[in-house]
Amino acid sequence: MAPKMKLADIDIVFERLSQKMPNPQTELAFTNPYTLLVAVALSAQATDVGVNKATKGLFAAADTPEAMVALGLGGIKEHIKTIGLFNMKAKNVLALSEILIAQHNSEVPRDRDALEALPGVGRKTANVVLNEAFGEPTIAVDTHIFRLGNRTGIAPGKDVVVVEKELLRRVPEKWKKGAHHWMILHGRYVCKARKPDCGNCVIADLCKFKAKVV
Repeated sequence: MAPKMKLADIDIVFERLSQKMPNPQTELAFTNPYTLLVAVALSAQATDVGVNKATKGLFAAADTPEAMVALGLGGIKEHIKTIGLFNMKAKNVLALSEILIAQHNSEVPRDRDALEALPGVGRKTANVVLNEAFGEPTIAVDTHIFRLGNRTGIAPGKDVVVVEKELLRRVPEKWKKGAHHWMILHGRYVCKARKPDCGNCVIADLCKFKAKVV
């Protein structure tokens, strides 16, 4: 775990990342809050590319809770069978769709507790939906952000909840809306797990990673 980065340096980090990626967005394909919710729920232990391939047909057939329920469990499975854990995920997608119809007037709730009460929706998924669909300044911590928080010293922590709380505490307010995307994309393409590309990193001089090579 790296030592904590100075708060002033964190501001510079996000200034540089924002210049490199002015309009950061999720790489998951979606058309409305409902399809975003389903896509993020399906993305657990799967790549965005793999999810997008599966949901292209799924969302063409069903982009509302009612249409998804009409598709049925077998129909959902048929569309997402290329994704890991597709049996369990299909059951969750069907169940959460039924709950949205019964309890939320078929709308995705703009409420963390209500989101996390849905089958297959954890804290990370809820944070992504609140941020991407509703513009909330949440920061969803996945493996990339957990690695970045600890490796760079922006928000060291022993688990994802600690890292999330540290990010919310330490990232300047003006950067919080995009922080999730900037960190994921930087972790996915530059600060990679096995071979971080420190030579092409715009924040290398501020990073606390002891093994960095620039």
